[in-house]
Amino acid sequence: MASTACIPPAPAPGDAVGLRERARGALLGLAVGDALGAPAENMKPSEIRARWGRITGYVVQKPAGTDDTEYAIFSGLLLARYGSALTPAHVETAWHEWIADREEGPFRGAGFSERGTLENLRRGLAAPISAQHRHAWSDGLAMRAAPHGVFAAGRPAEAARLVAIDGSVSHDGEGIHGGQAVAAGVAAAMAGASTDAVVASALAVVPEDSWTARCLRRAMTAAHLGERAVRSAVVIGGYPWTDLAPEAVALAFGAYAAADGDFTDAVLTAVNMGRDADTTAAVAGALAGAARGVAAIPAEWASAIGPARGSCLPAMAGHHVLEVADLLTRAAGEVRHEAPPPDHTPGPRADAVPEDATAPDGGRRPPRTAGQTSVHAGVSEPPPARNGTLATGPGDTATKAGA
Repeated sequence: MASTACIPPAPAPGDAVGLRERARGALLGLAVGDALGAPAENMKPSEIRARWGRITGYVVQKPAGTDDTEYAIFSGLLLARYGSALTPAHVETAWHEWIADREEGPFRGAGFSERGTLENLRRGLAAPISAQHRHAWSDGLAMRAAPHGVFAAGRPAEAARLVAIDGSVSHDGEGIHGGQAVAAGVAAAMAGASTDAVVASALAVVPEDSWTARCLRRAMTAAHLGERAVRSAVVIGGYPWTDLAPEAVALAFGAYAAADGDFTDAVLTAVNMGRDADTTAAVAGALAGAARGVAAIPAEWASAIGPARGSCLPAMAGHHVLEVADLLTRAAGEVRHEAPPPDHTPGPRADAVPEDATAPDGGRRPPRTAGQTSVHAGVSEPPPARNGTLATGPGDTATKAGA
């Protein structure tokens, strides 16, 4: 791997742009980019121009996030619950409780990597075997990686470690590398790092000879020439799928670098390049939002983002990305102020999410692992009811659509 980039310490609460504002900027920026890019998903730039000209704002009457936003909420709630003690077992249990063992919304679980993961989990396979499907290299982990960077602000290596644990259930190889690059980049941006340092942090956590690293370097070489050059340097011409993690992550970082971190320019550059535009714009928005703070997001874009509809993940309905950002900021603050000794492995963080937080099932309680004891009530919750194996189609029949 490349040498670790030097990242300034996480900003103090009194700084001009504090951690809460950066956290909110990162996750609201992700949701805004997702909603802006959704109509242009799987399109070529020429098709975008023919239909809308250059996209400069929302092109639908009721913009909303897609699976990118709902899975980011999913990972954010899980991370706020367990923090640095997150394990593959926690992630696998959450996939069962919140996704696999519930009735699905019309979105049917999201893209190819998610469909493959759900089918494997429903067959009784456990991590990391559950990640052995045909699309383990997709950008499905990258799209939900920003919360890890928010939680591990100023600690790119820790963000990369945590997102790899999250991804162990659903991704492998380049899919993991893509998620690590995004998480590390957001962690650096959360600390106020420069655009170059954000990119360097992403490169530092992935193998130098990986497909992801090579695509990132090509994107950075072309970034000063603009979006056409970035797209030409990165896109795999003629390949039928647009959700390749190395390609999508490189396009997102290329858009961010071409805009020199400006939120509006970064997101619109990603959108107008097409391909997996909701994911590339979501990642670019998370990077720029973390770097510049929530105030950098145009008000008319921000105001359109409401609570998740649950079209992809019904369990996430009603949650807002700003709620998740605040939970992560609070959980990260507890870690900073009560850090254990280096050789101590803490147990599950039972108090990371406040008791009055909205739970995925609509109740006013934190999400808990089946059978876990409530530290507030002193009683154990029974395991959730299982719905059995649900009928699913082949992984390659999955489609992505607005949630």
